[in-house]
Amino acid sequence: MFTGIVEETGQVLAFAPKAEAWSLVISARAALVDLTAGDSIAVNGCCLTVAEFDATSFRFDVLEETRRLTNFSSLRSGARVNLERSLRFGGKVGGHFVTGHIDALGQVDVFEPRGKDHYLRVRFPRDYGRFVVHKGSIAIDGISLTIAEVTETTLAVWIIPHTRAVTNLQEKRAGDAVNLEFDLLGKHVEKLLLTRTP
Repeated sequence: MFTGIVEETGQVLAFAPKAEAWSLVISARAALVDLTAGDSIAVNGCCLTVAEFDATSFRFDVLEETRRLTNFSSLRSGARVNLERSLRFGGKVGGHFVTGHIDALGQVDVFEPRGKDHYLRVRFPRDYGRFVVHKGSIAIDGISLTIAEVTETTLAVWIIPHTRAVTNLQEKRAGDAVNLEFDLLGKHVEKLLLTRTP
């Protein structure tokens, strides 16, 4: 479980296919503190398990299914990725509850400065529109954000300078893929309503 508050951006050192899975190596600093093998780290919002680590980086095994369903398929050496360690008891919950299980890929439609902030509009698959609520929460590449505008296939959020500075959003351009995780509470409510007996 995560909160969508990115701790730092790491840099992809290597991402290559191996015999049993893809091997993803990322350099980091803050996310390495108190780390043990088997810990969960959200990478661009996708929950991955640490397989190995040293003083400056960690390595993950990434399944082909995960690579296919996330923006990992476009990861290259040198790319910046958002990193967040899993929520600890007694820790702060500054964003919203994020599982690290990506629901869909979105595409940056518009990302531009407007005054001192940045406006980000993302296209999402039409089937997920029921989970997109004005003033609701969304995790975009693992960043907890508040939805400001909604259409049938787009959502828009405002990015404050701090968020842009400490995440990989500073590298995003129109057309780029982003990982989307819709609000967990909304998905549970829908499930309960669908399974309710009259």
